[in-house]
Amino acid sequence: MLVVVEGMTLSATVNNHSEEIETGDLPMFELEKLITATNNICDDNKLGRGGFGTVYKGKLEHGEDVAVKRLSKVSGQGLKEFMTEVLAISKLQHRNLVRLLGCCIGGGEKMVYELLPNGSLDARLFDRRHGGLLNWKTRFNIIHGICRGFLYLHRDSRLKIIHRDLKASNIVLDDQLNPKISDFGMARIFEGNEDQADTKTVVGTYGYMSPEYPMEGRFSEKSDVFSLGDYKW
Repeated sequence: MLVVVEGMTLSATVNNHSEEIETGDLPMFELEKLITATNNICDDNKLGRGGFGTVYKGKLEHGEDVAVKRLSKVSGQGLKEFMTEVLAISKLQHRNLVRLLGCCIGGGEKMVYELLPNGSLDARLFDRRHGGLLNWKTRFNIIHGICRGFLYLHRDSRLKIIHRDLKASNIVLDDQLNPKISDFGMARIFEGNEDQADTKTVVGTYGYMSPEYPMEGRFSEKSDVFSLGDYKW
């Protein structure tokens, strides 16, 4: 059963703080349904870890396979960051972005994504059991797809979004090995003509960061481009 709550404000408690949040038209899943779908958040269903939580494989009661991201209580991500990812992804539609199906707020925040059958690019590049599947033509197509996704995020969507944590484990592959960008927990939405920003809190994965980001706290769409170029293809 999928419970959809449209145009509502929900009250949620995260880290002992209550906040009011807008859900808009985003589908809301019942907590009990997601617990059942993931076999009580079983470690056997763990797919990996994202910037702020662990991702589990699940199966909804009508048979659809999904990926359920569970917010980590010790990750440092609060409701603000959680909703940044939820609301950013819910407004984006592109073949090279993971599709958000909905979320669950209260009792442990969770996001529900489409499940991609071929796992992460990280596993395909560095796991010898799978690496042989990625010939140079396939690798080029993956690079091209990631670039298409970022062209949409940076220039073509109604929101200009800087991902800030692009790495191989945040790219997942569909049944045709087409790439989709995932894990927007650290994303930043730029407004108007804003083309770069400064921060005192550096987030992301240091091995993929452009130098000016950890050194000066400055980031822009060029930061994402640098991260892509830093892949060990």
